[in-house]
Amino acid sequence: MSQRLSGRVALVTGASRGLGRAIAELFAAEGAAVAVLDLKEHWAQTVVDGITAQGGKALAIGCDVSDREAVRAAVARTVEAFGGLDVTVSSAMWNKYEPIAEITPETLARMSGVGFDGIVWMTQAAAPHMARRGGGSMINIASVSALKGMVNALLYCGIKAGVGGLTRAAAVELGAQGIRVNAISPATVATEGVKAMLDEEALAQRKARIPLGRLGETEDIAQTALWLASEGSAFVSGQMITVDGGLANAIL
Repeated sequence: MSQRLSGRVALVTGASRGLGRAIAELFAAEGAAVAVLDLKEHWAQTVVDGITAQGGKALAIGCDVSDREAVRAAVARTVEAFGGLDVTVSSAMWNKYEPIAEITPETLARMSGVGFDGIVWMTQAAAPHMARRGGGSMINIASVSALKGMVNALLYCGIKAGVGGLTRAAAVELGAQGIRVNAISPATVATEGVKAMLDEEALAQRKARIPLGRLGETEDIAQTALWLASEGSAFVSGQMITVDGGLANAIL
């Protein structure tokens, strides 16, 4: 590896599997000390064990990102363990896809609590620590669904669109402190969660809509996050970067 994040400290939420795990593992391989956050600490510990076995630095933290004080405590623990904070990746999401008529207050509260509120609390908690280091990079995981509607996904599409607005506003407000804020908007990525939710026919249908003719892989998103975390994107802020094989531009 090129060690593009040598000396950096990163914190990744939703990092026990899927996109978050791939990002945490790549960041560690590129030299970052990584706080691996998920709802249960023992979920995160599995990822940490793999990172440390490869000679990397990592810390497992259990955290419900919808809880403002829990997020603040997780950030403080990261700073105490590694001496600062340079990069955050907000990847945590709790999903339930259902028709509009079936949405309940409980579902709305949990989805928005994890997928939107959690990014607000992370932005708020991390910014002062990044400012003390002269700046940093905040990366939020949105979705191409922020740009395109889907059946049975009113909450998901709405929350991910909100992540885009949050990202742009934070980039404007925090730019003077040297903090860059960007979002990655993937199309369907072939994670274990997606494969468990969609059968082969549904996966094939999604694949057929993508101009590049394949589903995304976790590595596609992790490599984009690495670029946003590194000096290679030093003048990039406030952007929603679609990593979707061309889907957002396709007329279907």
